[in-house]
Amino acid sequence: MALSFPNYSSSSPSNLPSPSSFKHHQRTTPSSILSSQNSFRHRFLKWVSIQSAKNQNLNAVCMQEATIAALPSNETLKKLKDRSLPFAPPEECGNVVGFSTGKEECTVSITVVGASGDLAKKKIFPALFALYYEDCLPKHFTIFGYARSKMTDAELRNMVSKTLTCRIDKRENCSEKMNQFLKRCFYHSGQYDSEEHFVELDQKLKEHEAGRITNRLFYLSIPPNIFIDVVKCAGLSASSSNGWTRVIIEKPFGRDSESSAALTRGLKQYLEEDQIFRIDHYLGKELVENISVLRFSNLLFEPLWSRQYIRNMQFIFSEDFGTEGRGGYFDSYGIIRDIMQNHLLQILALFAMETPVSLDAEDIRNEKVKVLRSMRPLQLENVVIGQYRSHTKNGVTYAGYVDDKMVPKDSLTPTFAAAALFIDNARWDGVPFLMKAGKALHTRRYSKEIPDAYERLLLDAIQGERRLFIRSDELDAAWKLFTPLLKELEEKKITPELYPFGSRGPVRAHYLAEKYNVQWGDLSTEHVHG
Repeated sequence: MALSFPNYSSSSPSNLPSPSSFKHHQRTTPSSILSSQNSFRHRFLKWVSIQSAKNQNLNAVCMQEATIAALPSNETLKKLKDRSLPFAPPEECGNVVGFSTGKEECTVSITVVGASGDLAKKKIFPALFALYYEDCLPKHFTIFGYARSKMTDAELRNMVSKTLTCRIDKRENCSEKMNQFLKRCFYHSGQYDSEEHFVELDQKLKEHEAGRITNRLFYLSIPPNIFIDVVKCAGLSASSSNGWTRVIIEKPFGRDSESSAALTRGLKQYLEEDQIFRIDHYLGKELVENISVLRFSNLLFEPLWSRQYIRNMQFIFSEDFGTEGRGGYFDSYGIIRDIMQNHLLQILALFAMETPVSLDAEDIRNEKVKVLRSMRPLQLENVVIGQYRSHTKNGVTYAGYVDDKMVPKDSLTPTFAAAALFIDNARWDGVPFLMKAGKALHTRRYSKEIPDAYERLLLDAIQGERRLFIRSDELDAAWKLFTPLLKELEEKKITPELYPFGSRGPVRAHYLAEKYNVQWGDLSTEHVHG
């Protein structure tokens, strides 16, 4: 994704168990309301230094016409790092929520439901290992894989070991650490809708928990149509009896307002809202955190963050590859549901929200909801959709979207979308927020590997930090913006404009930007990759 802030100007332009069947730990005491703006900036800067300290360099934000403000210098960050590490050492980890309650010993049991799938193998287990390597998991923890596939503990460990990497800075004793980590990994085979099989899982978990206070985290790395089955079975048969129980779910959170609301209602039959962690891994990326420093901590930049000085704001997501085997899944959702309605809209809300009264998760999420509720529903005249076609370049032929065997030949699913959105409030009235997302384009988001966001988000879920997770009213507000557009596209069978694989996308996207007298930021070198 690229974030661009171009053209600065001084002119305006039934028998169901109750939610209490899931026992959960008391949340941490919220931050007190800050007494002044300077106090807020001080605390925010200190907090982000903790979150971003793994990066040696924080990126400055480059403007097309001028560099308005920069993030703290490396020397300043070094001093901040010395005072507060991004990952607490073992003795400090023992004091965070869910790890210790005075004299009684705690344990955390992490169950990856859908452990044999690609997401679990490529992202979740490697992220858990990275946390273990950095001593961020408690002294007592157990990881269980749960799936329908028949597998032994040894087979799970062999599968997981192939995806673990030593990309962490230290690198010392990595093989030894891997072996220690794998010894904490176990497997249980079962059906996703079987209470009996979850009873068996519960018994195995208790063997490893050995009478300690038990905190349990379930990561649902499974299709959303079986979320509720798993939550029901886990709630009835495998929830903690004396600690907290939390559930992480991956997008998609429905296909529209109605299906999303139905999913939320189903989950809340068995869970409280603060037990549900809807993960959006883009919110855990370093640049999103770094830009937050610029947004709230910079005394120079904050007064300029409004319609008086910002002519437009752009959020650009670009991939130089196609669906690559995910055509079946992708064709059910398309680029708008897959990227724009969640990833880009969440980042937009963070950038456009007013200063929260405190750093408490609920205060931050309250401000995001206010922004989303202030936005106009998307209009068809402010949207461009496209679909990549096959293209031959330098003797190599790149397949088109409908060439994928899992995609119907007459599919109208967009692989590219551009849109102009508006926020009807005093700060942003009249400022176009331009979004663009596409596959098989001429360039990608990142030119090299970046730190993985799953590590931060998993640790946040274990510690009960909800700031980077999506609340149900946020989700509802986001779907209300996009559902009318999605229904109109499907009912009218709007044909997407074809664009060659490896191009800049549909020509009409450039006309959309020109409509508001701007150009897309990725047409220039002066934009920020994030």
